[in-house]
Amino acid sequence: MDTTTGPLAGRTDPAARRAGRREWTALAVLMLPLLLVSMDVSVLYFAIPFISEDLAPSSTQQLWILDMYGFVLAGLLITMGALGDRIGRRRLVLAGAGVFGLASVAAAYADSPQLLIAVRALLGVGGAALMPSTLALIRNLFHDEKQRATAVTAWTGVMTAGISFGPVVSGALLERFWWGSVFLINLPAMLLLLILAPLLLPEVKHPSPGRFDRPSAVLSLAGLLPVIQGVKELARKGVELPPVLMIMAGFGLLYVFIRRQSRLAHPLVDLELLRRRSYGGAVLANLLAIAATIGMAVFLTQYLQSVLGKSPFEAALWSLVPATGAFVGAPAGAALARRFDRGAVMACGFGVSACGFGALAWVRTDSPLWFTLAACAVYTSGLVAAMALANELALGAAPPERAGSAAAVLESGQELGGALGMAVLGSVGAAVYRHGMADAPAAARETLGGAVASVHGDALDAAFTAFTRGLDYAALGAALLMAGAALLALTLLRARRGGGSARSGK
Repeated sequence: MDTTTGPLAGRTDPAARRAGRREWTALAVLMLPLLLVSMDVSVLYFAIPFISEDLAPSSTQQLWILDMYGFVLAGLLITMGALGDRIGRRRLVLAGAGVFGLASVAAAYADSPQLLIAVRALLGVGGAALMPSTLALIRNLFHDEKQRATAVTAWTGVMTAGISFGPVVSGALLERFWWGSVFLINLPAMLLLLILAPLLLPEVKHPSPGRFDRPSAVLSLAGLLPVIQGVKELARKGVELPPVLMIMAGFGLLYVFIRRQSRLAHPLVDLELLRRRSYGGAVLANLLAIAATIGMAVFLTQYLQSVLGKSPFEAALWSLVPATGAFVGAPAGAALARRFDRGAVMACGFGVSACGFGALAWVRTDSPLWFTLAACAVYTSGLVAAMALANELALGAAPPERAGSAAAVLESGQELGGALGMAVLGSVGAAVYRHGMADAPAAARETLGGAVASVHGDALDAAFTAFTRGLDYAALGAALLMAGAALLALTLLRARRGGGSARSGK
């Protein structure tokens, strides 16, 4: 049983209550910071040229300005989820909002690359405090299963939409304001959260959490960061010894972390929960789904900008069209799950997504834009429908007092999946591209950007064809990942006859 204080204190019987206006208002308050935290992953895509002109960072510093936020966010999710279970999730949300708001101001007025990198790390700390807490609080606000499914669907849709909206919002702001404005848009939402959270959100924490194990927190951060960094380096540079060693070292530390959790009376990660089909299967299925999505996003952005000749802002606007699939798929998946086995519905969602990715394998340099966007909308609709159900299933499988840790592990899996998708699908596409450009100059042979900068005429057309061919093979890889997720849903997440269900994890 979790300990709840504040506006919703005293309500302890989940079967006796349904969420009312206060709970739905609280959900709306939580969604705005979630949108901004997810937007911050991609909000700098258009701002980097302006930052480079103003602060003159080196190429290495520029990469750290882009990546530092995501690295710290991913590395601290498990620690923050466990911390919220111990000190209270509302308290952690308020602390995260304060850190995120202050770091946003500091980032907007940073006068050196070093300072901007440092405050991007602070933004990651604030984001890591906010993300698992927002999902965990849904577990405590919505005890009715159908209402919780609706709330988790909204959470999944907002998180997905934030990544797509980031470039569009930054592009629109940079049309009229300086680059710091992309950070200052965070302030109104964080101030609103600081004012309304004490009035609307319950304070929830584990009644007897035990001692917070600091070595485990260090191990989780030290293990996840080199794995994610190494995978990203593989995606950028291909197979080289340093990133391979980095990944091996990271997995070694994660193994030590897991062994330590199995011996602690009060671990940061509940390994028994991971062994449940409903939770462990949902984490793995979501990892595969995010790997396919993030891995393909890089190809689609370059296809719109370089092959089709769209400006960055135009490409960002067109990339919003597939997001409409989420507004169809998510509610449709939730409605079907109320009538049919949710594991089967998830498998169908992943199957629809696989069909969308499969259609992208037919994209050519002269394919009509509507075909590409329609295929993206199809895979988005199936993906978001299945992911929303998987998130809800995983959250429902976790005890309320462990919801913060459960949400953090789920989100850490998604962060790792995104890095793996970029590396695996990126490597597939890059290999196909280089094979098609074997006779081209060195700069053109390495990347499409190098080809655009160094060759013209027929040679550039050949680069576009080779890149599109690489996109086709990456899309086939994404379709296989979705097929794997569908198989996982059928084997692990369907209810078993005559006994336990996926929800119970028996």
